[in-house]
Amino acid sequence: MESKDIEFMKRALSLARKGLGRTSPNPAVGAVIVRDNKIVGEGYHQKAGTPHAEIHALREAGEAARGSTIYVTLEPCCHYGRTPPCTEAIIKAGIRRVVAAMADPNPKVAGGGLKFLRQKGVEVEVGVLEKEARRLNEAFIKYIVTGKPWVTLKMALTLDGKIATRTGVSRWITGRTSRNKAHQLRDTHDAVMVGIGTVLADDPRLTTRLPEKKGRDAVRVILDSRLRIPLSAKVVNLDSPAKTIIATSEAAPLDSINRLKEKGVEVLVLPASEGLVDWNSLLDTLAKRSITSILLEGGAGVNATALEAGIVDKVIAFIAPKIFGGTEAPGPVAGIGIATPEEAWTLKDVEQEACGEDIMLTGYLKK
Repeated sequence: MESKDIEFMKRALSLARKGLGRTSPNPAVGAVIVRDNKIVGEGYHQKAGTPHAEIHALREAGEAARGSTIYVTLEPCCHYGRTPPCTEAIIKAGIRRVVAAMADPNPKVAGGGLKFLRQKGVEVEVGVLEKEARRLNEAFIKYIVTGKPWVTLKMALTLDGKIATRTGVSRWITGRTSRNKAHQLRDTHDAVMVGIGTVLADDPRLTTRLPEKKGRDAVRVILDSRLRIPLSAKVVNLDSPAKTIIATSEAAPLDSINRLKEKGVEVLVLPASEGLVDWNSLLDTLAKRSITSILLEGGAGVNATALEAGIVDKVIAFIAPKIFGGTEAPGPVAGIGIATPEEAWTLKDVEQEACGEDIMLTGYLKK
């Protein structure tokens, strides 16, 4: 692996990130075409059903693509979907070398694109910055391999592990920088999810609010087994291009279901487990609606059941330099809890970064 390959692949990864949250259920992909060590074309996948990253880059490069190298964050596709195969466009353009960060886990591709290119005499290399590429598309990889959405559990807490004061006040634990980061997370996830407790306590909008209104709203999913949500709730009355979905159980009153539907809310009546919406049934149903990633912003009860069900993939915790104290002040995870430290839910590949005066801790659940 040469340093120039790493440099150009970093650029391709940077381009790919522009598509996060917008390409679902497709992956976020970036492509850079290089000739004589100069970038002559680049692009990224912008939305499902539109041209792929390679096509944008080839169009920008034009004739300069002949004899060049293309750096792409994911193996070029070799099958017909809503768009033609990128492998054929690469061959037609006269690309000499293809450098891919990783093979495509999609069974329709799964090495087939790279094999086709090699058969046509194109030099192929795979694995440049593969770890970074897999992290970029971690939601897509899980979705395409397991058929279930990726779940990121996000929480904001004090140094002493509180998510609210003893009186239930939670605004604001973290600073503006952390709150902006949280909105960036909403912008890049397909759905944001909370429990009915959060709706009743805070009446949130669950929209994406970024500077200059550049963000996009994620689909809002509310867990409400008995359908207690008031018709006046903000998530029921938003003017937003993203829909609101309420997941409930058969215990929900039919008249409440009908009134919510009249307001344009989608109501999912799902099997229950111990009186609560069954997590696996919910994830399967959302996956069928092409929701590949979920940002879980639930309260202590929802967080506990999600961890107990084993559906959490990643945790992002914003830790503020504040102390609330109080035995009655809630923590981020309720439930019975574990009996011994050995039973703890444990994170791996932990990273931390400063967010203003706060710390953002990111890690993956050991499974």
